[in-house]
Amino acid sequence: MYTFKGKEYPCCASLTMGIIGGKWKTVIMFHLINKTLRYNELRKEMPTVTERTLSLQLKTLEEDGIVKRKVYTSKPPLKVEYSLTDFGKTLIPVVQAIADWGVNTVKEKNKHTV
Repeated sequence: MYTFKGKEYPCCASLTMGIIGGKWKTVIMFHLINKTLRYNELRKEMPTVTERTLSLQLKTLEEDGIVKRKVYTSKPPLKVEYSLTDFGKTLIPVVQAIADWGVNTVKEKNKHTV
């Protein structure tokens, strides 16, 4: 049994998927690999995600320590930026492998459909 942030998981793979699983979390992390983005910039990168879903997924990633949210309040308008934490950066090889697999799958599929 594995425990993370008070939740129990039956195996290490289920723990990993509990943190990064779902349709959008890995996509969010992928877009934050090399840069810090504001909320609206993330929305532009992910045009099919709803605002509610993006907000909830960002909040969950923040609670799990994967994404950090930095709020600038020194002058209006309020500015909020998202980036990967050091802990979140440990997932870059996993996220990159998922992305690479997707690219390779498309290439292979297109080879066979000529």
